[in-house]
Amino acid sequence: MHLNRTLVLLLSALALAAVQAPAPSALLSDPAGWVDLLAAKGLGDWTRVGLGPVGQLPAGQAGDPSPWKLDPSSGILLCEGDKAGHEMFRYVPELGDFVLHVEWRFAKLEGDKPYNSGVFVKTAADGSTWFQAQTGPGGGYLFGNLPVNKTPQRVNLRDKMTENRVKPAGEWNVYEIKAVGRTVTLWVNGAVVNEYAECEVARGFIGLEAEGYRIEFRNLKLKRL
Repeated sequence: MHLNRTLVLLLSALALAAVQAPAPSALLSDPAGWVDLLAAKGLGDWTRVGLGPVGQLPAGQAGDPSPWKLDPSSGILLCEGDKAGHEMFRYVPELGDFVLHVEWRFAKLEGDKPYNSGVFVKTAADGSTWFQAQTGPGGGYLFGNLPVNKTPQRVNLRDKMTENRVKPAGEWNVYEIKAVGRTVTLWVNGAVVNEYAECEVARGFIGLEAEGYRIEFRNLKLKRL
């Protein structure tokens, strides 16, 4: 009985070690063939898409200055946190198979703040169906509103996240999202933490989410597969 319990504990420890074993980022392990998505200093490859009424920017924002600002000297893309509403900053080309490398951090706020944003992949041009890697202290995981048997349904993989590897607000995090065929995987700060193997969207758009919180992005790199 004691031997069986010891064996179970040993197997559990080995499984946990396997989950937590670091895996190099795709960008570092194979640096050739990546495209810098912020190389166009005027952000001409990006467009704003409202996520209120489909295809429209929230009332009062359509004519407002964009909340997205690129600092050419640092290469940091800032989403200001003082704009009301909800929108996607969408990269223009539609994509099939790819790996996306994104580094992000929230501005540290006083108190227990929820912080909210995300990195979109496999998303419709107008945001009517979408999939994203959630950012914030609650952990990096995949969720969205995607076709399931051709009918849009909520898909949430938070409970399938192997571990929460997201760092606190104020610190930089690294995400890599890989889409090959029907499978989408999320790598966070050194390890794959989520996988969705039933994605019915063959081609879609990537983007960044503005949801009223100040967040910075850098080193946005894309490799088509």
